[in-house]
Amino acid sequence: MQPIFAIGDVHGELTLLKEMLTNWDAENEQLVFVGDLIDRGEDPSGVVKVTKQLVDTHNAIVLRGNHEQMLLDWLQDPEEKMNYYTSQGGLKTIQSFLADKLTKELTPTELADALYQEAGAYISFIAALPFYYEKEDYFFVHAGVDLDLADWRQTPDKDLIWIREPFLFGENHTDKTFVFGHTPVQSLHENGSSDIWISEDKTRIDIDGGAVFGGALHGVVLTDAGISEIYTAESHK
Repeated sequence: MQPIFAIGDVHGELTLLKEMLTNWDAENEQLVFVGDLIDRGEDPSGVVKVTKQLVDTHNAIVLRGNHEQMLLDWLQDPEEKMNYYTSQGGLKTIQSFLADKLTKELTPTELADALYQEAGAYISFIAALPFYYEKEDYFFVHAGVDLDLADWRQTPDKDLIWIREPFLFGENHTDKTFVFGHTPVQSLHENGSSDIWISEDKTRIDIDGGAVFGGALHGVVLTDAGISEIYTAESHK
């Protein structure tokens, strides 16, 4: 299997992303992002632009996270979803794409229209993001799967980007190792560490280092034999 370089939740932290990418062997490693490129952070639009370019030039895999879904949901119903989306860091994403175009107070619908006009290609990119990527023994997904289902592959899309406890601590009877983000590792380590989290049975690897909350951005290299390298870009917040 070609080695896979997987990167955790970026949440707009462009400087940390650029630092992390210096560790990536572009010639030999498949690049995978586990979702949540946007919302909060220093430059969400910059992160989307960099990752789209990596998809176009290096066939990077970018998965959909719950924050990408929240943006799409808001664009579908801007008036109804505005308060919720902005409470989750969405305003930072809107502002970073529109920048100096925000010259006056706009209604949510006007904001959505402006975003389509200014960043239509990037919205289309986000709308096409897949929910998971599977490679041999590895299954990459933003949040997890429902291990209680008779067939875990029937996990609803919503759970793929939102699920937590049932996946994190349930028994894994599949033959897959799951690599995911969504749940900041600090909440899973008793000591609040920013290190990657690996379940006791070694079949679940959480790489969301909580970068946007002062933690770290993680990158892991995965091979047939397991994790071969762990890279960390520490937040300076």
